[in-house]
Order: sequence, then C-alpha cells, then structure tokens
Amino acid sequence: MKNFIVTTARKPKNDSEILAETFAKNLNLKLVPRADFPLDTLKKIYNVENILLIRNNFPVIVTNEGEIFFHPNTAHLRIKNLRQGLGDRLIDAAKIQAGDKILDCTLGLGSDSIVESFAVGIEGKVTALEINPVLAEVVRYGMKNFSDDTPPVIEAMRRVEIVAVDYFDYLKNCAENSFDVVYFDPMFRHAITKSSGINPIRPLADNRALEIDSVREACRVARRCVVMKENSRSTEFARLGFKIADGGKYSSISFGVIDN
Repeated sequence: MKNFIVTTARKPKNDSEILAETFAKNLNLKLVPRADFPLDTLKKIYNVENILLIRNNFPVIVTNEGEIFFHPNTAHLRIKNLRQGLGDRLIDAAKIQAGDKILDCTLGLGSDSIVESFAVGIEGKVTALEINPVLAEVVRYGMKNFSDDTPPVIEAMRRVEIVAVDYFDYLKNCAENSFDVVYFDPMFRHAITKSSGINPIRPLADNRALEIDSVREACRVARRCVVMKENSRSTEFARLGFKIADGGKYSSISFGVIDN
C-alpha cells in the first residue's frame, strides 16, 4: 500500500488522532501530521495519490476521483422494500432465504452485503471479501460503528463478516458446498455512465475481469447457485456460462445465475 498515507483533519476532534494511529498500524501505512497543509499538498510532499483521512472520528478515503466513506446507501431503501414485501432484485435472483450462508466475493462499499445480511437474518451468515485492504478496513469500521439508520439496517450491517483477501484465493480454500450462494459484482467491463457515483472508488477497485477458473471454484463452493451482476448488455454472462435470471427491458443491469 505504498500509494497511501494516513492523516487527520486540520483540527482533529476527540479521538481522531488515536483512530488515525490505529488505522495506520493495522494497514501498515505512514501516519503524517496534517498541520495546516491542504490534502493535495500532502500528496505531493509524500508522493502518493490517495489519503486515508480521519475526519469527525470516521475514516474517509480521498482519491483523485473524489471521496469514499461508508454509508448504507441504497441498502436502506432496499431493506425497507423487503420489509414491505416488495422484494429485491438480487435477493430474488439468488433466492436467498433466512438461514442461508452467503459468500459475497466483491464487498465494495457494502450495500449488497447489508441487504444479504438482512435477508438471511440472525440464523444466517454473510461473509464479504474485498481485495483492497484499505477499503476493507474502512467498510469494516463503518459497519461496526455507523449508527444513523433504522435498527434493521444497523443490525444487518453489524452481522457482516469482512475479509480482506483475493476472492480466488479464498474460494480455493473453501470446502465443497460450504456456502448456499456465491455472489460476484465485478467492475463492469463497460461502465454504464462516466458520471456514475461509483467513480471515486474506481482508483481502488479490482478491475480484473471475472475469470472462468473463479467461476468454477464458486460453483464447487456454492450449494445452490452462483450469481453475477453485470451491465444488461454485457457479453460476460455468455462467456462465463451464466443464465440471465433478472433484467427488465429498460434495466441497465442484470443478474445472471448458474444453478447447482
């Protein structure tokens, strides 16, 4: 992680300095004094592109594309819809039920994992993987400490287990049929829009295409099915052997499924 430093706001509040030290230690990153320097100046001084900023006792990743911080985002509305019996496209495509064990191979900012956790309930389990250790640590901290939401959303996020690892390495070490569902949400081969709200995360994202070897491992590990989200017009579904299970005529994304 040579492309990162850790620092605080200009006037750190409460325990921000202690939190910055903890993140720097856990991630083996250089902790630098903020003083009165603008963040862009710190990037130049330390020759880095990204900063892990502790602001108001919460971690914020600052990239050249913008800021990344944990928030439930769409999970709030999706869980509200599930509670009202309106369904959810991912949950419906994967046929996720209470008590299921889910392996989410692409955590990102965690919205899908939170919704999955709500759907499986207290008897189920969601394990979410993230190859970027800084993003994994920021989302892990957020899921443990974010409190500005409804109890069902907060309880769901608290139950998610996050592992900073390459999903292929993790899958290779899983027993056969050890999860009910394995889920992939890779970076789309063709972005839907250049102005997408996902842009700030792109510098940290795993931009590799999903490989057939990973899909084979996922099929071995999944008892029920493997699910992938992609651009509705993507050729990845056909290349990797997924059958489109969800995707309306006017939808920009679809879910593909391989049933076991």
